[in-house]
Amino acid sequence: MNLSNTSITLSLIMVSGIDQFHFVSGVVGESCMNVTYTHQSICALKGSTVDISCFYTHPSWHNVTEVSWFSKWETGVTNDLSQDPEYADRVEYHRQTDKDSTLKITDLRERDSTEYKFRFKTVHAEWGYTFSGTTLSVTGLQVEMTPATVTEGQRVTLACRTVCTLTDNPNPSYIWYKLGQRLTNQNNSLILNPVSSEDAGRYSCAVEGFEDLHSPEETLTVKYDPKNTSVSVSPSGEIVEGSSVTLTCSSDANPPVKRYTWYKTNGHQSVSYGNTEPQQVFNQIKSSATGEYYCEAWNGIKTGRSESINLDVKYGPKNISVSTSLSGEIVEGNSVTLTCSSDANPPVDKYTWYKKNVTSPKASGQSYSITNIISEDRGEYYCEAENKYGRLNSSPVFVDVQYGPKNTSVSISPSGEIVEGSSVTLTCSSDANPPVKRYTWYKKIGHQSISYGNTEPQQVFNQIKSSDTGEYYCEAWNGMKTGRSESINIDVKCE
Repeated sequence: MNLSNTSITLSLIMVSGIDQFHFVSGVVGESCMNVTYTHQSICALKGSTVDISCFYTHPSWHNVTEVSWFSKWETGVTNDLSQDPEYADRVEYHRQTDKDSTLKITDLRERDSTEYKFRFKTVHAEWGYTFSGTTLSVTGLQVEMTPATVTEGQRVTLACRTVCTLTDNPNPSYIWYKLGQRLTNQNNSLILNPVSSEDAGRYSCAVEGFEDLHSPEETLTVKYDPKNTSVSVSPSGEIVEGSSVTLTCSSDANPPVKRYTWYKTNGHQSVSYGNTEPQQVFNQIKSSATGEYYCEAWNGIKTGRSESINLDVKYGPKNISVSTSLSGEIVEGNSVTLTCSSDANPPVDKYTWYKKNVTSPKASGQSYSITNIISEDRGEYYCEAENKYGRLNSSPVFVDVQYGPKNTSVSISPSGEIVEGSSVTLTCSSDANPPVKRYTWYKKIGHQSISYGNTEPQQVFNQIKSSDTGEYYCEAWNGMKTGRSESINIDVKCE
């Protein structure tokens, strides 16, 4: 039997006009006093307002002098709620007739849960000490989650609970809120199936009609694999060799990421770094660090992988060298091309060619061509490579131009008059590359030339004779060609 809405009538009978009480149920003539409570028990929301009402009767010859409501009593002493500091400004007494009374309590608190009774006095008696009144239960709303721990993709149920059934609204409509924003669901249970990471947040509920009386917020935590894993680079913009660069791996995961793994892609392979931190730091980055990088984030559930990010390390020219178009001997009259090569990022945008010990540049461009090369082109050449990050000179390369003997000539020592019996030396000189290998000496006799057996660069007359008078010349041979000198005349004087 549900007693919550059952009225209770308590009566007393006056005996001989003395304040002695005999309690019976019902009404006994005009000599009884009774109080009937509208509800035996009431369940109301915390923060709301409740009306606890009753009806009372008394003999017509009794004049009521005082009415009050109370909730505490000790040894026959009661405290009027309107005077109780705990209820200050929260209680009001109302009546519509002289036989009813209503206790209104606003801003209900859980400690207001107790039994409330009505008391009235007449000039002859008092009513209301130990009689049963109305029991008030104040309940807050509570959000319960099942299960308490949930992973993305599972089902979770959020239930809005009260400790008792609301008296005024036993089957209420419910309002759900997420992060303070109202949801459309109006059931006491909010089912998320399947739950996603976007469902995570703080939830509360309220009873429709009492929208301001929210339950405490309950946080729904959804575990999920790492997602949105990405790599960022700092500083942004161009990366110059020698600077400090930091790669940062970011990932949305619950529980948070426990371990990171960094990879560099080399062709079709990925090389793992030993670093397990969210940052990969290059304190003085090298050009060899150029390449694609990605990270993996693991949170104990699964692993999330980022897209690759490309590091393009800029640097000035390095490893500069010069090559020639001819791999063998360079002979006078050939054409030769010198090519400058350099490793640089961005590529070299300016090449300049120099010949050693020559101040002004010889040419510009990655290649320098010498057509119909001559002996004067022989020497050391180097190039200068330049981009926006620096410039560098190559090591010199020697261009060795080979040619037959030229400028072949004969000189005589001592100069001046030659006297018979003196010592005279003829010297043959010639410019040749490779150097002269063999000399041949000739003396003109008439229209003929007589060859000496000497193949040295000098023809020596230790005691020259008058018969040595005549014209002499030499030939120089370097394996390629022969060069002939002009004739020199020796006039030997007799003493």
